[in-house]
Amino acid sequence: MNEVLAVIAQYPKLAQEKLLHLRELIFEVAKAQGIQDLEETLKWGEPSYVCKQGSTLRFDWKASRPDEYAMYFNCKTRLIEVIREFYGQELSIKGNRELIFQLDNDLPESIVKHCIQLSLTYHKIKHLPTLGV
Repeated sequence: MNEVLAVIAQYPKLAQEKLLHLRELIFEVAKAQGIQDLEETLKWGEPSYVCKQGSTLRFDWKASRPDEYAMYFNCKTRLIEVIREFYGQELSIKGNRELIFQLDNDLPESIVKHCIQLSLTYHKIKHLPTLGV
């Protein structure tokens, strides 16, 4: 078992299921975008995904907020600004880096996949107005 799966395995069952689903979506989007250098690692103890053409993407569940989990974007990018502009009504966004999801709600999958795509291709699209959205 790799280190990311080992961390996820320590969480409550429902959190594990939700995080593993996010992980699958990240790999699915990377494959669809032809990204072959996606690296899965831990940063700050959280599952993290990085590739040369993208911005680091992380997700996690915290015992201090047991009913939710989150996906984190680099706060020094325009990612959350653009996500807020286009998906602010559909997503719970905190600050300039965090999307928050409730464990007992379905994930808005197509929107989340688009957010993942924006992050994994950020260095290719950062010069475009609204990141090409």
